[in-house]
Amino acid sequence: MAATRADVLKMYKNMLRESSKFSFYNYRMYALRRVRDSFREHKSMSDPLEIQRNMNEAHRLLNIIKRQAIVGELYKFEKLVIEMQGDNNKH
Repeated sequence: MAATRADVLKMYKNMLRESSKFSFYNYRMYALRRVRDSFREHKSMSDPLEIQRNMNEAHRLLNIIKRQAIVGELYKFEKLVIEMQGDNNKH
């Protein structure tokens, strides 16, 4: 089954959502950047087989991100100064 544009966008949103769950700031920012960069890099792809291969890889990576976010919850870190500044700007 070929992946549709909606499937790709849903995967992108899911990967961003799960990446934002990393408790450690550096991991979170790295994961978010990698997801965005990867999807941008492949946005002009048109071969349905290649798109499906990339979607399969994205599913695999999404599962890894989910597992690592759960593991990261076991090891809490104090917030970095940059994170606390972001919290103050939300109010």
